[in-house]
Parts: sequence; structure tokens; C-alpha cells
Amino acid sequence: MQIAIVGLAGSGKTTVFNTLTRGHADTGGYGGVTLNVGVVKVPDERLEKLAEIFKPKKIVQADVTYVDLPAPPASSEGRVGTEELPADHLARLRDSDALLHVVRAFDDPSNPHPAGSVDPARDLEQLDLEFVLADLAMTERRLERLTGSGRHGTQAEREAAEREGVVLQSIHEGLEAGSPIRDLDLDEDAAKAIRGFRFLTEKPVLVLLNVGEGEVAGEAVLVERISAGYRHRHTMIDAMSAKIEMELGELEPDEAAAFMDELGITESSLDRVIALSYRLLGLVSFLTAGPDEVRAWPITDGSTAVDAAGAIHTDLAKGFIRAETVAYEDLIRLGSMAEARKAGRLRSEGKTYRVKDGDVLEILFSR
Repeated sequence: MQIAIVGLAGSGKTTVFNTLTRGHADTGGYGGVTLNVGVVKVPDERLEKLAEIFKPKKIVQADVTYVDLPAPPASSEGRVGTEELPADHLARLRDSDALLHVVRAFDDPSNPHPAGSVDPARDLEQLDLEFVLADLAMTERRLERLTGSGRHGTQAEREAAEREGVVLQSIHEGLEAGSPIRDLDLDEDAAKAIRGFRFLTEKPVLVLLNVGEGEVAGEAVLVERISAGYRHRHTMIDAMSAKIEMELGELEPDEAAAFMDELGITESSLDRVIALSYRLLGLVSFLTAGPDEVRAWPITDGSTAVDAAGAIHTDLAKGFIRAETVAYEDLIRLGSMAEARKAGRLRSEGKTYRVKDGDVLEILFSR
């Protein structure tokens, strides 16, 4: 699963990337032309608790890939800025599963805002507009092709083209009104018809307000204010001081604790943002535990037991018999799988069982 980090020039998105990935990508201008990729482990304290019981050789966390992309140039009459990104950058953007939209909410006289003032709501709307224009251009090109090619082919192909045209026309009308595709109530068939286009405004979005040191105390108020004027579906809004979090990550634990006390920060925002990214992707974790490893496996929320088996290995899905299942909380309370069985908390679930976040599974399968 991949999340694209996007934002206008000067938003601090590469600093956010460095904070999340513990990386050292160049900032302060270099980020305007460079694509950065990093993999982040998803914090999950349940793994440590399970390790106390099973004493495994290793612990394996779920992970999320972040891609830090250059800001698109501004659009103008007759040209769409996003489409002028380098081809590999645009492909990465369209192939991403979600967007982390970094919005500048800090003031820094040494790094003045390109627009002359700090206005998170304005900047959020500006990049949204760029992505709306990119999707609008793609929709118009496809509708134009359907007008010609849609009249040819077999009857089934013509009917499919007609259905696609109806969906695209509806999307086009919404985009022209400034509505992102994720706000439209598309049914399963309509969503399937446009899946191959990888529209930008269809992707879920985590808006991250990048605040300065002086704004940390008021970040909750800022999140509430921006949320009140930004009511879109499949959207989350949070705040973080990327600069502070990056500095904390470079300190020893005792030094970091003292720095947080000095700033009046009770907890790091970093783990919360990573966890929100995971939720944004619609993922939950099922867990496996044994002497070799304790591991979190990411699957789409609503996945079945056989889907979970396939996430481990395709052979487990093909030969699936059943999933021995216990809730994480029950296993921790009872102390072992044997005790969970005695207490009647270890269940045998079939292929269609919908796996819940925190389920500890042992997949039984035929070879």
C-alpha cells in the first residue's frame, strides 16, 4: 500500500516525509524536483504484548510506503499543471492508494510563504483545484474518444462504452462544480467502470496541517476550524509540527522527553499520523503468533478468513480448511492459546468469516 505525500511549494512536505520515514531527503528547494520513497513501520503495541507470551525470534510490523512528490506547477489557460509533472512522478501519484496532503500552517520569516501570507484553507483549496482540473482533463479526453469509438465494436462493447460514458458524464458534471470524485455516491459497478483511470480526486485524503512550534498548543482549534469548512467524504484532518517531530526523532529518549516537557507536548504526533495513514487506506491488522515470529498482517477492512490466509501465502488460501481465531484481548487476558481454548474463546471460523482488527489467527490448510 502506497501513500503519496503532496503539497504546495513551501508546505514542508519533504520535512514531513523525513519525519515519518526517519529519512534525510534534501529540503528547502531540492524537494521541488526530487521524488523520495520510504517505508514506515506501523506502530502496534499489541505485538510487544504477544511477544511476552510467545517469546518469538522476531517481531514483524505492518508497513506503509510513503512517496514524497514534487509540487505540481500552477495551471493556466490551456494547460493543466499536474499533467506537466515528469511522467514517472505522475505515474506514482496516480498509482498511489491515498494522498497525504501537507498544508502549511506555520509562519517562518526566513522561509516566507510564496503567496505572501499563511492561509491553510486557501492552500488546501488551491491544490484540490489542481487535482480537479487534472481529473477533468482526463474525463474530457475519454468522453471525446467514446463519442467516436463507442459507436463501433460488438453490441456488448457498445453497451459497455455507453455505461462508461454515463458514469464519466456524471463525474464530469461533479468536477465542473468543483466536487472531488470521492464525494460522489458511486455504486460498485460505477466505481469498477472508472478504476483504470486512477483519478486523483477519487483517492482518500489525510490533510495534515503542518504547524510551527508556536502553534502546537492551538493545533486542535485549527483542525476544528479547517474541518468545519472542508466537509468531504473519505477525508481525515490532523495537525503536526513536522519540524519539532523531526528534531525529537534525532534525540535520545531522555532528551526527547525533556524537550517535550519544555514545549508542553504530552505525546508525539508521529505515531498518530502513521496510524491515521493506515486507517485512511481502509486497513486493519490480523495477528499471527508463535515461536518463530509475532506479526501484524494488513488486510482491507471486511476481508474474509480465506483472504487473510491468502495474505500470508496463496497456498494457505487454496488449501484453506479453517481459521483458529481468538480476539487479542482474550488471548492477553488468558495468557495462552491453550487457556483460550479451555475458556471457549478460541473459535474455528470458516472461509466467509469477516476478520476483525486484532484477531489472532492460526490458519489450518491441506497441502
